[in-house]
Amino acid sequence: MTDLDAILFVLRSGCQWRMIPHDLLPWDAAYRWYRAWMADGTWGRIRDTLRDRVRQQAGRDRSPSAAVIDAQSIKSSEGGQARGYDAGTRTTGRKRHIVVDTMGLLLGVVITAASLQDRPGGRRRLSVLAQRFPSVSLEWADGGYANQVDTSLIDWARTTLRLVVQIVKRTDDKKGFQVLPRRWIVERTFGWLVRNRRLARDYERLTANSEAMITIAMIRLMLHRLTEQQIRWSNHTEREAARRLTLETHLAAQLPAYPTASQSQLPIGRPSAAGLDWSRSVIVGCLRGKHSVTARSG
Repeated sequence: MTDLDAILFVLRSGCQWRMIPHDLLPWDAAYRWYRAWMADGTWGRIRDTLRDRVRQQAGRDRSPSAAVIDAQSIKSSEGGQARGYDAGTRTTGRKRHIVVDTMGLLLGVVITAASLQDRPGGRRRLSVLAQRFPSVSLEWADGGYANQVDTSLIDWARTTLRLVVQIVKRTDDKKGFQVLPRRWIVERTFGWLVRNRRLARDYERLTANSEAMITIAMIRLMLHRLTEQQIRWSNHTEREAARRLTLETHLAAQLPAYPTASQSQLPIGRPSAAGLDWSRSVIVGCLRGKHSVTARSG
């Protein structure tokens, strides 16, 4: 589908809609389909259907019984809806409140200003979660949702939603990064999201567009899982290492042994100009894809 390819191109590359390549689809047509599917809830229905199939493929029940909630502050472009300052992370932008199942698949997302604390944002997310997924009875969260001073979220969820919120805290004995039980699942989901350049920061002016882009990113991920295709995330360092490894393997397979003194009638020791020209011609031939390279003789 050319329209879906154009939308995924914007998501993956992070470009503007008007910069969509001409061989895909006119940018206004792609944006029109994107907005139409967002307005009628098509993106959400596709996400829910694919999530059920991924869970069934993994041998799990379609309806999750536990979930993990977390929030991420992300920088946003100038202007737009719901833009604030998060004093904790010193970030000016928005905050992504997401809920995932135990496989890291998205159950729901709410975009708010970065200035909104985790507890009120968590209430909004948990209210929607209880309505759409009544099978969820246990929720893991970090210390930002409850502490020794304020446990109102835990009490409210237990009495109003009949939902157990379990706080996973960090140990004060260890310093630096540490993998925490259950919390690493939602952190991994955030890592999946920001690998799409459109989600590296919030470029959208409307919060609804931000939520739609996150949903499309999860749709793309789940499609690859169902088709058993591996997404290859790469950066400059990995590409350069792969290029060098490919070049070395190619040269080792096609580069003949350097001619000895009896074969080339050249003295062994410091290479002469003729020997350097021969080596240079062999390397250039390999780089150009010439598979048959004959050794110089005489």
